[in-house]
Amino acid sequence: MNENIKYIAAAVAVVGLSVGAVVYISMREPAAPPAKPVAATPAARPPAVPAEPAIKHPLAAPETQEPLPSLNESDVPAQNALADLIGKEPVAQFVVTKDLVRHVVVTIDNLSAEKLAERIRPLKRTTGNFAVAGSEEAPLLDPANYQRYKPLLQLVRSVDTKRLVATYARYYPLFQDAYADLGHPPQYFNDRLIEVIDHLLATPDVPGPIALAQPGVLYVFADPALESRSAGQKALIRMGSDNAKAVKDKLRELRTELIAQQLGK
Repeated sequence: MNENIKYIAAAVAVVGLSVGAVVYISMREPAAPPAKPVAATPAARPPAVPAEPAIKHPLAAPETQEPLPSLNESDVPAQNALADLIGKEPVAQFVVTKDLVRHVVVTIDNLSAEKLAERIRPLKRTTGNFAVAGSEEAPLLDPANYQRYKPLLQLVRSVDTKRLVATYARYYPLFQDAYADLGHPPQYFNDRLIEVIDHLLATPDVPGPIALAQPGVLYVFADPALESRSAGQKALIRMGSDNAKAVKDKLRELRTELIAQQLGK
């Protein structure tokens, strides 16, 4: 069973902490070929041009904005900003600083998808091995797994959400640029972030014991309804009810602060 719990923590604890930006270039769809002229239709209206998606959750721009480094030069500034918020030791212990901004953006974008790419994770692997309880014929998710995530969850709880969101807004152009680099049509990354938060908050609470199956090398949820859920929701389920509640509490706090920031409260 792949371990994606670290991605959830990354979405909560790392977003908004990376420094650096490059001018955002809108990724527009290719223009349609010109229509052939139609005789005797001088009053015909030109083909409608699809409007860019409306921004649902705009972030208020900071009153003062210093020049920011480019996205490709943002790793060291991002590491320094993160260390200022959570400390140098936690950064060294948990964070993969190379291409941090891009990896955070890709991770958040993929949390509602079926799978997450291990090679782009923004946090280091959790120590210890995945534990299985029960019997060979009826394996269960071992509650011992839940303890492996306690240090990271303690860090998530300790993050000052107001400072995190303020920093995120300060360096938002960087996140928007990294999102545009994914090749999406014109979209607003903050809208996507809130959409993913809502998706994670919709994860059902699944008290143990949780039955597993092993159709191949990796374990999966025995219940098809659980196994068919997104990578982000399955990660929350795997971390146990108490840990999932702590993450959801922080996500709600983060969402509230994001909305307050855009309204200038």
